[in-house]
Amino acid sequence: MFFIRSMQDTDITQVQQVAKISWNNTYKGIIPPKIQEDFLKAAYNQEMMKKRLERSIIFVAESENKIIGFANFSPVRKEGQVELSAIYLCPEYQGQGIGTSLLHQGIKSLKGAKEIFINVEKENKIGQTFYKAKGFKIISEFDDNFDGHILKTLRMVLAI
Repeated sequence: MFFIRSMQDTDITQVQQVAKISWNNTYKGIIPPKIQEDFLKAAYNQEMMKKRLERSIIFVAESENKIIGFANFSPVRKEGQVELSAIYLCPEYQGQGIGTSLLHQGIKSLKGAKEIFINVEKENKIGQTFYKAKGFKIISEFDDNFDGHILKTLRMVLAI
């Protein structure tokens, strides 16, 4: 049993933990551990999390008073475009409809949204499979220099 709600300041520590667990699990063998840790420290430190809360829309999935996943959406741009920067779940909760619920909460809440864009690492087969199953289409592929490590990245879009 889980429910989806808007993220609060008091959730920051748990969201940081979900990001770390999810990243380490998803990118094992794809992104070197040191680069993962550097990214997580830069993107999910206290200051960045506070900025994310102020400047974007974040929903958390909670089960038994514990954050088990989250989704981070940009505000809707005037063209109706939204960036989905993350849907992260603790691995043991994947495949239970939680990621789908987080995505649907974003779609429902983002008034005026026409398209949702996401970048997915090409070797992230779990992520690719999830987004394709939800109707996202690949629109481009590019090399992403990720702290000196080149990643093959897919740009995907979901028309709403």
